[in-house]
Amino acid sequence: MNNRFYLLILTACTIIAGCNNSDDKKTDSAPPVVKKPVIMQPFRYHKLIEVSPGNDFDVLSWGRGSQAVGSFLILHSDSSGMKYTTTTGDLDGSIVDVYNADMDMDGNPEILIQAKATDTTNYAVIYAFEFTNGKANKLDFPKLTSAQKKGYRGSDNFYIQEGKFMREFPIYDGNGKDAKPTGAKRLLQYGLRNNEFTVQQVSKDSTLKSKTIAAPPVKTNSTTKKTSTSTQSTSSTKKKKKSDESSSTTHKKKKKKHHHSSDDN
Repeated sequence: MNNRFYLLILTACTIIAGCNNSDDKKTDSAPPVVKKPVIMQPFRYHKLIEVSPGNDFDVLSWGRGSQAVGSFLILHSDSSGMKYTTTTGDLDGSIVDVYNADMDMDGNPEILIQAKATDTTNYAVIYAFEFTNGKANKLDFPKLTSAQKKGYRGSDNFYIQEGKFMREFPIYDGNGKDAKPTGAKRLLQYGLRNNEFTVQQVSKDSTLKSKTIAAPPVKTNSTTKKTSTSTQSTSSTKKKKKSDESSSTTHKKKKKKHHHSSDDN
């Protein structure tokens, strides 16, 4: 009886050990789950911009309560020069992305914060700063002109290309909920000169297509036709008259010859 009892215990332990080994194998084969870093309140957004080794910008947004408004925070760490500065400002909406550029190629980095606005007029808001010797110089980002804004309904795509700040968005036809995409896109290029933005449109879209003007009908020159007909008629008359004169002369010659023959007889 005791031998059977010990045998059952040994068998159960063997089965349990085998199950544990299989569970360990399953756990080892499962891919690790990568979790997004949790941003501690009251912060909502964080992105690190490394301009050069030892020259970093930490861009954050923060605020408790309403998600529609808040503040942005730019922490500049210049570890080589042992300088640390803070730049802050009011934020309308939420941060979408942050860009680094040197549009005027003066060696001073520009930090551009793209925020999604809460209103349906501007849609996108850009907060721009140029950092010189650790000091932040605020730059006024230009609003769209009436021509640039025609057919605009948001969905902006910002990116850096060859040192310039590019903005691309689809064009819509109509107003309100009835507006439909035309399939065309508008591309704007932003630069920086004397701490002021320059902007130019680098693509043609449906709003710039010129209307085709129909050519006026070619008028038939009836005077020329009449003159040509008259000339042909005059020429024909002259030819006929000349032919009649030639025929009359021949007839006279024959008559004269006949007269000479009668005299000889």
